[in-house]
Amino acid sequence: MKILNLISSPRGGASFSIKLADAIIQKLQAANTGSTVKVHNLVKTPFPHLEEVHLNSFFTPKENHSLELTEAIKHSDEAIAEITDADVIVIGVPLYNFGIHSTLKAWIDHIARAGVTFQYTANGPEGLIKNKKVYLAIATGGVYSEGPMKTYDFTEPYLRTILGFLGMTDVTAFRVEGVNMPDLKDQALEKAIASIAI
Repeated sequence: MKILNLISSPRGGASFSIKLADAIIQKLQAANTGSTVKVHNLVKTPFPHLEEVHLNSFFTPKENHSLELTEAIKHSDEAIAEITDADVIVIGVPLYNFGIHSTLKAWIDHIARAGVTFQYTANGPEGLIKNKKVYLAIATGGVYSEGPMKTYDFTEPYLRTILGFLGMTDVTAFRVEGVNMPDLKDQALEKAIASIAI
């Protein structure tokens, strides 16, 4: 099994999404002897936000690419190759201002390409990245899986929607919640790790 671990937290060793993702990977490796892990830290090697040159590179046939367009599309091609090669994708997802970190959004913008990772058919859109298992390791300061703050969570709903659109419909989310809440923070990570079922 080839596991791709995407990190989108800038907090390094203090990150709860990284710790939860690591726990998911440990359980995957325990259940699948010989599995390999490729780590891509989107904060340390960020994808550029989409500019005109990137969009031009996506929509210009490769045989017509200038040197500039060839260079601009490299990030996208490399990211798509990574997920194509992986069997399982583990994404660390800290919640910032009710959504995902901008580095993760930039990564998504580079992998969502018409005719490459999705296509429109007579029956509607079809995702082309298939047969992947995705785990989301979501970390939040409060509780967003239920209760009054649930509607403020735009991490899991968005990721399920866009990944599903690209063909990655087998998505499981695990959450470490309440890491900034005095009555929950001490047990938050332990509770989250205990919830992991592979």
